[in-house]
Amino acid sequence: MLVSVVIASLWDSLPIIKNSVNAVLNPTFGFLIQTNLHLGFIIIVLLVTFITTLIQKYGTNQQALKAIKDEQKAMQDEMKKFQNDPKKMLEIQKRQLEKIPETMELTMKPLIYTAIPFILLIRWFSDTFKNLNEPEFFGFMSWFWAYLLLAVIFSIILRKIMKVY
Repeated sequence: MLVSVVIASLWDSLPIIKNSVNAVLNPTFGFLIQTNLHLGFIIIVLLVTFITTLIQKYGTNQQALKAIKDEQKAMQDEMKKFQNDPKKMLEIQKRQLEKIPETMELTMKPLIYTAIPFILLIRWFSDTFKNLNEPEFFGFMSWFWAYLLLAVIFSIILRKIMKVY
């Protein structure tokens, strides 16, 4: 994560970073945006979300994540049974909290592979849309909020289809 922040901060200071990213993304993603701003942007967000979802699926132990998810669901059901017993509720909540480090360890691994490309893409989007006078998406959103909204929607759909936990 620290490396991605350093690279992002050097975007304008070291032209080689910016020029390299532009050399790769302008002929591909830039072409899509120049062809049709909104549709191109949607395609780019879908493609990036798809790649990120693939990395999430194959970069994590899906069986372990499913087991944790099933265990959490069982604990939620157990909590419903003991709504009126504060001691039992506290015990169940404590067990749930104990699973957080394990879950984070499993889900953070793909971040290693996606953090730097994602930061570079965001910087490229920023420059690209600044050059296009900050167009609005869906009539009222900046590119950043539109990206965030579309990425969440596409991620939910793709994770469901691909059974990513």
